[in-house]
Amino acid sequence: MSTIEVSKNQKKSLPELADSRRLRVCHLSLTLCTGGLERLLVDFARYHNPDQFELEFIALGEIGQPAEEIQELDCPVFDYPLTARGKLARVSQLSHFLKGRNYDVLHTHNAFPHFYGSLAARRAKIPAIIHTRHGRRFGETLNERLQFALASRIADRVVPVSDDTGKRCKQIGWLSDSKVTRIWNGIDVNRFVFTGPADNLTAITVSRLSPEKDLVTMLEAAKLVVDAIPEFRLMIVGNGPERTILEQKTADLHLESHVQFLGERNDIPSLLSQAGFYVSSSLTEGISLTLLEAMSVGLPIVATAVGGTPEIVKQPDTGTLVPAADAAKLADAMRAMCRQKADWLQMGQQARERVEAHFNIRSMIKDYENLYLNVLTSTLES
Repeated sequence: MSTIEVSKNQKKSLPELADSRRLRVCHLSLTLCTGGLERLLVDFARYHNPDQFELEFIALGEIGQPAEEIQELDCPVFDYPLTARGKLARVSQLSHFLKGRNYDVLHTHNAFPHFYGSLAARRAKIPAIIHTRHGRRFGETLNERLQFALASRIADRVVPVSDDTGKRCKQIGWLSDSKVTRIWNGIDVNRFVFTGPADNLTAITVSRLSPEKDLVTMLEAAKLVVDAIPEFRLMIVGNGPERTILEQKTADLHLESHVQFLGERNDIPSLLSQAGFYVSSSLTEGISLTLLEAMSVGLPIVATAVGGTPEIVKQPDTGTLVPAADAAKLADAMRAMCRQKADWLQMGQQARERVEAHFNIRSMIKDYENLYLNVLTSTLES
C-alpha cells in the first residue's frame, strides 16, 4: 500500500490552516465497548501525534473498557446518545453539540455514525469529514444503501480498511475512485513478541462467538481432523451469543476433550504462543485484527478466503485459504497444516515480516493523519 504523502506546499500552508494550534479531531463511533473497531480507536488515542493533533471521542451508544483506556490516555470521551425522534431531529441534535466543540476533522466509523455524523458535521461547518468503513457487511437494504450514498457524498473521503471493502463502498455508494482511499488496519506489532509456533498440534482461534464467525463449521471441521489425528486440539478464545450453542455442538460431536472454550481473556499474546497455528472460519471480514496478531506472534494461518483476508494471508508463504462454510475443505487444510509441522517456523517468520511491513498501527495512523492534512489543505485552497 502506498503511503499518503503530504507535499512541501501543503506543509507550508499548515501553520495558516491550524492558526498555530493543534488540529482538533473527533472520532465518532456507535459504541466504545469491546471489539476490533474499539481497539483501533484506543490505538488512535495512544499513537497519534500529540504535537499536531488533539483528539476527542464521541460514542452514540454504550461505552465500556475502551472508553476508560482512552480517557487514561488524556483524550476526552463523550457518551452522547441521540435521543431526538426522527432522522432530521437527530442530525440537528448532533450538529448542535458539534458546533460547540470547534473540530477541524470529524472522523466517523461505520454506518450509523457515518449517516448522522456526516450530515451533522456539514451543518456544523466542520472543515473536513472522513469516514472509515471497517467491514463489508452493510448496504443490505435499499434504505441502507441510500443513507450510505448520501453520507458519502457529504464526506470528503471514504476510507475502506481493505480493497474488498473498497469495492463494496464504490458499488453501494456509487463513488468515484478519487473519493475512496484504502488504508489497511494495523496492530501494535511490539505488543506481540515473535515466539513462533508451539511444538504441538494445537490450533487457536480468537473470536466473538457470533453467527458471522461460523464456529459451527469450525467444530465440524475439528471433528474430521480429530478422526484422522487424535492428538489435535482446538482453543477457542472469546465470548458471544452463540457460546451455549457451540458448547452443545462440541458435546454432540464428542469433542469435549479436544476443544477448550477459554472465554474473554486479556492475555492473548501468551495464549497465541501456546498454539501451533491459527484458524478462522469467518463468513465475512474487513481486516481481522486477531489474524494480524496471530501472524505477528509467528503462527501459520488457515482461514476462509473472505473479505480482506486474502489481502493479509499470502499462500503458501504464510498460510492456506479455503472457501467459507465448507467443513470438509477447512478440515483438509487443517490436516495438511498439521502434517506441515516442519514448515511452521518459516511460515511464521514470513507472517511476522508481512505484518511488520504492511499492517503496523503506527504507519496506519500516520496515513490517516496525512489524509486529514491533505483534505484540510484542499478545503483551505478551495
